[in-house]
Amino acid sequence: MISRVAATRYVTPLREGGSLPGIVEADDLGTYVMKFTGAGQGRKTLVAEVVCGQLGRRLGLRVPELVRMQLDPVIGLSEPDQEVQELLKASGGLNLGMDFLPGSIGFDPLAYAVDSGEAGRVVWFDALINNVDRSWRNPNLLVWHGDLWLIDHGATMIWHHNWPGAAVSAAKPYDASDHALAPFRPDVAGAAAALAPLVTRGLLTEVTADVPDEWLVDEPGFDSTDAVRRAYVEALLPRAATIHERITLDAPSGPRPSQAPGWLTGRPGSRPHATGKSGTSGTSGQDGGR
Repeated sequence: MISRVAATRYVTPLREGGSLPGIVEADDLGTYVMKFTGAGQGRKTLVAEVVCGQLGRRLGLRVPELVRMQLDPVIGLSEPDQEVQELLKASGGLNLGMDFLPGSIGFDPLAYAVDSGEAGRVVWFDALINNVDRSWRNPNLLVWHGDLWLIDHGATMIWHHNWPGAAVSAAKPYDASDHALAPFRPDVAGAAAALAPLVTRGLLTEVTADVPDEWLVDEPGFDSTDAVRRAYVEALLPRAATIHERITLDAPSGPRPSQAPGWLTGRPGSRPHATGKSGTSGTSGQDGGR
């Protein structure tokens, strides 16, 4: 179960994406990157962060620890940015926090080498969750204390934005040609042999149980939050067994628009968040997501 904390101080917004996450301090004395329910991308991006983040951690990948973070909007009253104030007001209640990695730096393939085994595990995992936002243009990878860390899983499992077509969408192949780690000769077969057997119905049930009911309630087409959780399990379980057979690793195509829809990743020209303005997130290191 993900720990629950309360935000005690809003430190600063992060400004390199569209959902305007912020750095906050909590009552456990920790510092977190907070992603808000009031952001325009909606609660499903937080669901994706939990399901994929927890799954990645259970598979041995480095993903910052997640917490359920209670927010009292009053902590933002002294924030001079009106956009931030409006976002905090729209996000009272339960939000998502991820451990802030101080001093981390963005992944640079020219400065940091990744062995084929680790590259294979990351590519296989991204294929499993259909991560369309870990390309060489925007790696969503950090280097912290010499290790590679995975962040920003909001633009994954695209099928959960259209549940009636989920089975067809989840059965599709995964084009990893432009993946940030494609140049490192990822050993996808080895990753599949090691990780696919770990993705059991039991594991997926445990991971989806970490998603708060508040983010699943009233989902169209489902009569309960547990039914929504089962839908995630049914989409991911068969994909884990065979996705390695449908990963494309051709030569990078060169510059082209990302496969990720702009409304989901918060890129310029995409749908704004709830305050009616487009924000950004990020520092020279951890951005904690878009």
